[in-house]
Amino acid sequence: MAESITLARPYAKASFEVALAAGELSPWSQSLKLLASVAANDTVRKTMLSPALTAAEQASMLINLCGNELMPKAGNLIRLLAENKRLQLLPEISELFEALKANQEMTVDVELSTAFELNKDVVKKITQALQTRLNREIKLHTRVDKHLIGGAVIRAGDTVIDSSVRGKLTKLAEAMNS
Repeated sequence: MAESITLARPYAKASFEVALAAGELSPWSQSLKLLASVAANDTVRKTMLSPALTAAEQASMLINLCGNELMPKAGNLIRLLAENKRLQLLPEISELFEALKANQEMTVDVELSTAFELNKDVVKKITQALQTRLNREIKLHTRVDKHLIGGAVIRAGDTVIDSSVRGKLTKLAEAMNS
């Protein structure tokens, strides 16, 4: 996995720089997400990796599958990836592009897992607290996790705040065993 991320990074950075210069971050983001989802399809992936197809045929196939939803400039990226036998990197390129876009826009996707549904006031307070702590605009996604006894687990990128009862009990057990 680390190798594919390393290989995808230059393509994601170049795509991001082109999109940023043109003021087209959102359209590029949508195109890359579409390409990643199409390329992840088993049938498409097997066909793309077929040695019977030339790089140009692979690129054309992928571009045609995406149709009008794909930005014309993204076609150039597809052709380049096909020439370099890197079409399988599209999911990683999309993921890295999204991280660069979020960093540029000073946003972060946050997942809030709780044992039960929270009311809107509590969600609003948590969002405000996270915005202050992370110094970014928050895109909060809440979900109910039936495995939690109580409390909450917050995931924001690489940051995890485990304030669940299970997490506290685990820490207590670790402290007692030390």
